[in-house]
Amino acid sequence: MRRSDRLFEIIQILRSAGRPLTAEAMARQLEVSTRTIYRDIAALQGMNTPIEGESGIGYIMRKGYDLPPLNFDLEEIEALRVGLALLARTGDSALQRAARRIHEKIDALHGPADWLQVAPWGAAYDDPTKGCVSKSILRDAIRQENKLRIVYRDGQGVETERIVRPLALVYHLECVMLAAWCELRGAFRHFRTERIYECEVLDDRFSGQAGGLRTVWMEQLNWPRREDGQACAV
Repeated sequence: MRRSDRLFEIIQILRSAGRPLTAEAMARQLEVSTRTIYRDIAALQGMNTPIEGESGIGYIMRKGYDLPPLNFDLEEIEALRVGLALLARTGDSALQRAARRIHEKIDALHGPADWLQVAPWGAAYDDPTKGCVSKSILRDAIRQENKLRIVYRDGQGVETERIVRPLALVYHLECVMLAAWCELRGAFRHFRTERIYECEVLDDRFSGQAGGLRTVWMEQLNWPRREDGQACAV
């Protein structure tokens, strides 16, 4: 997370807390060190952000400090709420944390909407303690166009080791699929993320190839197209 984003998140956390929060609590939430939070708080106070408190006791935001409102109409806000709630069904822990942060910002500006509910059951949660590979690692590899070495176990329990070029994550209701070019098979393959038991991000990259491979993959699947003729993004 960039420092500017983290400073914004600290402001949001303190605005929605309603009680003093320790640097340790904020550090856990933002997955950084306590020392980093101390530095960020000092930087915000230096910018005249009305944060009060001290280390070991906790910090609180003085009332009256506000941020510009989100320029969405009511149906757009409700669409965001439902879409964010649906992320709970992806099993993607990093996206879920991001969704909670956005939800807090919307609630802070517009109030809660408890009447909009989405069932939370869906894809398996990517809990590393249970041997599940983080979907955040897969998304990073897709963005950076890094090859992956994965150990995959299919539905029959057959285990194989592959080198793949990750192209997309496809979120279904009950599972998440990694779409990739498999160098072992020389073809596009889909891997259920809960069956990836090991994943190593390699230094070997396929820079500049992902866009073309994704286009061919979408064409092979007859992926829906937008009104402008472009394939819909995953």
